[in-house]
Amino acid sequence: MKLLPPSFLALLMAGLPLSAARAGDYPWSGDWALTLGGSVANAPAFYGARDRRFVFSPILSIGRQSKLDRFVSRNDSASLPLYDSGRVSFGLAGRFLAARDENTSEDLHGLEDVRFGGEVGAFAQAYPTDWLRTRVEVRHGIRSHHGTVLDLQADAYTDITPTLRISGGPRATYASSAFGRAYYGVNGEQAAASGLDPYDPGSGWQSVGAGGALTWKATDKVETSAFVEYRRMIGTAADSSLVRQKGSENQLTVGLSASYRFDFTLE
Repeated sequence: MKLLPPSFLALLMAGLPLSAARAGDYPWSGDWALTLGGSVANAPAFYGARDRRFVFSPILSIGRQSKLDRFVSRNDSASLPLYDSGRVSFGLAGRFLAARDENTSEDLHGLEDVRFGGEVGAFAQAYPTDWLRTRVEVRHGIRSHHGTVLDLQADAYTDITPTLRISGGPRATYASSAFGRAYYGVNGEQAAASGLDPYDPGSGWQSVGAGGALTWKATDKVETSAFVEYRRMIGTAADSSLVRQKGSENQLTVGLSASYRFDFTLE
């Protein structure tokens, strides 16, 4: 089991929304919530992989307490809202990216390593109704790649019981050619070493799919969840020789998570 840096359930910093600031308050003043936990998932070994492995991801989130019923997805990047009206918010977003090399999978033999790094950018989300959240993220790579990634997602959610919630919806990812070259590109030298056909990807859609979760609020502070995500590789990702010859267009992730929330106040 490999420990990955927190990405889809990483640090969610809510910060002080500009719309909620009051004159005379310190930026850190108010009621806060710190959530700690972790998730275990069975997932593809890398983008487009056929091989699977178990991965552990920590859950670490901090944000202001709110009476609003906010929906949070495991796909969300770490976020710092700069504006929040309740129904609409936008701000900064970022996530860590794990390294990828031959130790990740034998199928990567002969290909260039992807270094540990991250992505930073912006997010915007809206709650058109009391049971639907839509979200878009645009992020630029640091160290792992130098491309731009666009993530789109929508989630409908409803409470089956006061302590049990079901949620789910569609997802889609678009990326620039620089991202594609880092994760799917194969030059002549790498083709000779790996046995893959040369491939120079351009910008385009990477995947479409859907995800869902069943979340149980065991107590006011303890929450557990079972989740599943399916993505179909399309466009420049599906055309890659790495996916066609050694990988799979079908990407399925299933897992469990648990977390505990600590409430505190700063003057």
